[in-house]
Amino acid sequence: MKTSEINFKVELDNNNIPEKIWWDATEKPDPGLSETKAISISLWDHVQKNTMRIDLWSKEMPVEEMKRFYIDCLGGLAQSILSSTGDEQMCGEINALCERLAKQVSAEKA
Repeated sequence: MKTSEINFKVELDNNNIPEKIWWDATEKPDPGLSETKAISISLWDHVQKNTMRIDLWSKEMPVEEMKRFYIDCLGGLAQSILSSTGDEQMCGEINALCERLAKQVSAEKA
């Protein structure tokens, strides 16, 4: 049986705030650690019927980029819902929300 791993390395300051975040995966095309500014991991607990989340971002992550990151996460969830359930209405609703939020972030920037 084939296995695959995803690993994260987080450098923390004295207050346990992430300074740097790196990731690596066995299926990643480029070998070795790659730096990132933020990660968001969601796990479904089928026993408790709830979602466990890990959200980390480095001190260097600008607020505007953080907002765009979460808009992209929502858009990815919309595509996952469509792929896994075929629910076009739910996908469309989430994508519409993403469009509104992207306009809001662009307006804040102006």
